[in-house]
Amino acid sequence: MIIGLDVGGTHTDAVLLSDKGIEKKVKVATTHEDLFNTVLTGFETLLEQIDPKEIDRIVISTTLTTNAIVQKKMAPAGMIVSAGPGIDPEHFRTGDHYYCVSGSINHRGREKAPVNEIQIEDIAKEMKKKGVEYVGVVSKFCVRNPSHEILIKRILNKYFKKIFLGHHVSGNLNFPRRIATTHLNAAVFSLHKTFFEAVKQSLEEHGLKIPIQILKADGGTMTLEASIQFPGQTVLSGPAASIMGAIPHAPEKHDAIVLDIGGTTTDIAILVDKTPLLEPVGIRRGQYKSLIRSLRTDSEGIGGDSKISIKDNDIIIGPDRLGPAMAFGGPVPTPTDALVVLDIMDAGDKELAWKGIKEIADQLGLPEKDTANKIFEKCCKIILKKTFELIDKINSKPVYTVHDFLEGYKISPRELLLLGGPAKYFAQKIESLYHIKTTAVPESSVANAIGAALARTTCEVTLNADTEQGIVTAHEEDFAEPISKTYSKDDVIETAYTLLKEKALNCGASSDSLNEIEVVEFQEFNIVRNFSPRGKIYRTKIQLKPGLIKGFEKVLQ
Repeated sequence: MIIGLDVGGTHTDAVLLSDKGIEKKVKVATTHEDLFNTVLTGFETLLEQIDPKEIDRIVISTTLTTNAIVQKKMAPAGMIVSAGPGIDPEHFRTGDHYYCVSGSINHRGREKAPVNEIQIEDIAKEMKKKGVEYVGVVSKFCVRNPSHEILIKRILNKYFKKIFLGHHVSGNLNFPRRIATTHLNAAVFSLHKTFFEAVKQSLEEHGLKIPIQILKADGGTMTLEASIQFPGQTVLSGPAASIMGAIPHAPEKHDAIVLDIGGTTTDIAILVDKTPLLEPVGIRRGQYKSLIRSLRTDSEGIGGDSKISIKDNDIIIGPDRLGPAMAFGGPVPTPTDALVVLDIMDAGDKELAWKGIKEIADQLGLPEKDTANKIFEKCCKIILKKTFELIDKINSKPVYTVHDFLEGYKISPRELLLLGGPAKYFAQKIESLYHIKTTAVPESSVANAIGAALARTTCEVTLNADTEQGIVTAHEEDFAEPISKTYSKDDVIETAYTLLKEKALNCGASSDSLNEIEVVEFQEFNIVRNFSPRGKIYRTKIQLKPGLIKGFEKVLQ
């Protein structure tokens, strides 16, 4: 059996799956001030009268790191950055505890200026006095030679609890994004570690000692232990769960829109022939442009519990959520109250819902039912407007999916797939308004949790080889080996495959998923000096493709 748990802005959904289908599903209110107990309540309710020995896999999707970034509740993190000649790293400052230091490596990985160890010691003592516990270290060309980062870490070890190095972040050369990503990992580490260790301890007390999987922003999973090294990868875990939950129900050979309509937000994504779009460089949230691989999503501040108000005789919906709908004891009218008044939703206190909608109706000078219908239509129109704005934005640039770069491709959706608690109500209304096929996916209220539970483990490896220097490296994996002048393209791919398989198994991948490996990038350059060939430079990136695990087809039916 598998447990899938998705912590949303309004509700936390949990499902218990077997090869026979959905055994049990629960939905509990999300308490942002106490997410730990929210998750525990979900687990305990789900596991009543279930033998823990029957559980084989647990996957959690969470908004924890995303909320920390949005609410600016991250721990103070230090950054030590070295660049050498060229652009001033001061332009990429991440906060108060940011230090530009001497020492540099060039683009071929050769040292041009050494690290000033006394300078690093002085900075470490200064940050320690200011209460900094977590630090990131980035050297501009660390992916070609991480020796400076490793030396600086060695000096810092005695001062700080955890140090994140830039060359572990990604094999891509992007100095500004590498700084932001390394800082992000350091800043959310404490929160991430505390939360998941508490969850793990609680599950062990319930007899569950199997590895916990965390859903990443790219729609794949990794083990809790792996996530401790890269906590930033859990940003946008929630929207990724929505996409994975919709994939089985998407049309083949056509484009589809995925709308996850929650209580607080609506997450929007696009599928091309059942394949998610990808952020090719890395996600951006607020000031942070990162190297965190992610599925392409957009989140809008409108949902079933969004606050409704009137401005200039016009209905305003969201982006604030002040609590549940009035039908469920909330303080202000919401779209959910409109659904109750329209007799579309048979839940909650109808008298309270009518009271809330009457407040809006009186301001508009309309009957309550007409007002409720206007609210419902306005909500659908806002969601669709935001959706087609996203499509226009995507179509203005090259389109990337998790598998391919689609040159010249334009998104043209023929179907909408809806997830979330109110999905079935919105599906009928949207289809009647826009005459486009609109479907609430099966088990739409917990489809996110199902998507998280069935997501496959993903990871990637970037390998660089220089036959002139006689070395092959994958610095993200702390790998380096000597090679001969005859080292070839085939040798590069073979080495990369070996590293990726080892990494995938350590991240929790099953052995039967290792045939889903693909080469996503390969570059080959000749080294010529004085018109004479001296060797070759190879660079490749390979990945374990995102997807769904096998053996649970009945769940998807």
